[in-house]
Amino acid sequence: MDNEFMDISTSFRLQLGYGIGHILNDVCASLWFTYFLVFFHLVLEFSASQAGNLMLIGQIVDAVSTPFVGYHSDRTDNAISARYGKRKLWHLFGTACVLASFPFIFSQCIGCSITHKWAQMFYFAAFILIFQIGWAAVQISHLSLIPELAHDDHTRSHLTAVRYGFTVFSNLFVYIITWIVLHITGECNKQQVGPADAWKFRHIVYVVMSIGTLASIIFHLSVKEKYSYRNQDELIQNSERGAHLDFLHKPLLYQVAGVYMSTRLVVNVAQVFIPLYLHRTLGLAARALAVVPLAMYLGSLAAAGAQRLAPRSFTRKLNYFIGSICGLTGFVWIYFEYDYDYKVYFIYLVAVLIGFGGAIMLMTSLSLTADLVGARTEASAFVYGLMSFTDKLACGIAIAVIQMYADEAESTYYQNVLSWVCGGATILGLTFTLLLPKFTPEVMIINDSASVNNSDEPSAMPENI
Repeated sequence: MDNEFMDISTSFRLQLGYGIGHILNDVCASLWFTYFLVFFHLVLEFSASQAGNLMLIGQIVDAVSTPFVGYHSDRTDNAISARYGKRKLWHLFGTACVLASFPFIFSQCIGCSITHKWAQMFYFAAFILIFQIGWAAVQISHLSLIPELAHDDHTRSHLTAVRYGFTVFSNLFVYIITWIVLHITGECNKQQVGPADAWKFRHIVYVVMSIGTLASIIFHLSVKEKYSYRNQDELIQNSERGAHLDFLHKPLLYQVAGVYMSTRLVVNVAQVFIPLYLHRTLGLAARALAVVPLAMYLGSLAAAGAQRLAPRSFTRKLNYFIGSICGLTGFVWIYFEYDYDYKVYFIYLVAVLIGFGGAIMLMTSLSLTADLVGARTEASAFVYGLMSFTDKLACGIAIAVIQMYADEAESTYYQNVLSWVCGGATILGLTFTLLLPKFTPEVMIINDSASVNNSDEPSAMPENI
């Protein structure tokens, strides 16, 4: 049994196969969070509040879908799932939904481009609904594979780092393609994004989704889903005994959810509003909307490498503290700087700091979630779904509220948003993390059958594993 986990944790083929299984979601999420408001507000010329409401619709659908998908993914039990894998089956369903809907979101309304913007909102909302259901299915099914493939907290951290490394590469790919398209097709270096750029975004979507589709095919061919240390009958019996309710009764679930929600607020709100900050506050050219996010994800790439090389003695709390300090430094810098040298040079250093800090925080929060699941893999998708529910709902509401006041606001509006909202969320996440209890066996045991790995002492293992 231990050898089986060793093979999983050391096999390059399995690591590669698992890591690329989320690339399609990653490239779509990169375009969604970085360029959705840019595309709808600056290219399609929706008002800031209309664009924010469309994003809120997507985030609410995603928030509701994730616990639903998680619960049913855990309980899927039929002949197809027995042969193919229940997580992979949901992953395949989600992939089909994403492919069928996402290209229409970053295109002009087909047959209705001259109609009123409120009428077009119904058109785009339909595709956003399908996309977010599919995105949630892929995300939850992919995340819930981690506790089943990895036995101990260090291996889970390793898989999480591999997964996040591919997420970073996916974002880098999106920004490189975007920079190439915007730079080559731009009339001059000072040109900003406008309605004439609609076709550029459509071609960017086609290129990145082609790579994502290929990666999904490789994932389904190379990763074989299996229960590593519990058979199917035992998992079903545990599920019937109320594993999902067991988690809902534990305060630790809500503490970890607070860490995850705060972290996602930092990462997603920064990703959404940095392009608008560059365009409106700093007045930079269109290509900066690709180059600065690219620098941010170079920082994320460095964080993924640092996480893989981090010694076992590094605790979850220490990791999160380091990440939050880096992120806070970047957000404070944004608040105080506005001069020429900052816009030309230092903005890239700020982007690297935010990317590095956000990545460390996010990987740590994902590792905490995997620790929370522990041996209860029969409820892993449900737990990840709950985490994602808090994240998507909080981000959607925050973005919609911010956009409500953006139309009439001053040029420094997005500068203040990044400093106060993201900075505040960073402090909130750090507070939740520092308040997490030391995971002793008494705290870890859930319904006397499983436990959460020790987050403050990574070498400690639950007594029943």
